[in-house]
Amino acid sequence: MITTPETDRHLRLTIIVHGGPAPQGSKKYAGHRRNAASGRISAVLIEQSKRVKPWRQQVHDAALAATRLYADWQPLDGPIAAEMSFTVRDKPNSRPVWWPPGHPWSRHLHWRPASSPDLSKLLRSTEDALTTAGAWKDDARVVQYDHLAKYYVGHPHPDALDAPGAVIRLYTLGEPQ
Repeated sequence: MITTPETDRHLRLTIIVHGGPAPQGSKKYAGHRRNAASGRISAVLIEQSKRVKPWRQQVHDAALAATRLYADWQPLDGPIAAEMSFTVRDKPNSRPVWWPPGHPWSRHLHWRPASSPDLSKLLRSTEDALTTAGAWKDDARVVQYDHLAKYYVGHPHPDALDAPGAVIRLYTLGEPQ
């Protein structure tokens, strides 16, 4: 069998995060500021969501704990594949508004959260925290997501948690580091 960077992948890090996943939301304009060193004026933008900062800290802390298991950990560099499964909250008791009319509904059925938070915004906030924690050199190194999903608490998928949080796996592609 011929291996290619896409098929020759090596699991490098698994991170389990406990806490409420929060999306990287929109920024709000908060005025201008002058850089003391350069004298340049730039806009000041602040995060609108109050939940994103605690989420990023939880991801950061979990990533640091996972990397500390390796005495010689260096941030991953080169092409990376990632898997991220977010467990967002308990399943609601009522039928979702998008449920097809005429189809039987029960809270005991397994369905996925087709509502907020937006999956791509969860990804953005999580990627930024992994960068600051040193899990990888830069989120630009991620060339593929093999699994990116969100689940309700208690969903039967193996990566769905019993409480809100996330399961993150990072792989190097090609030669192992």
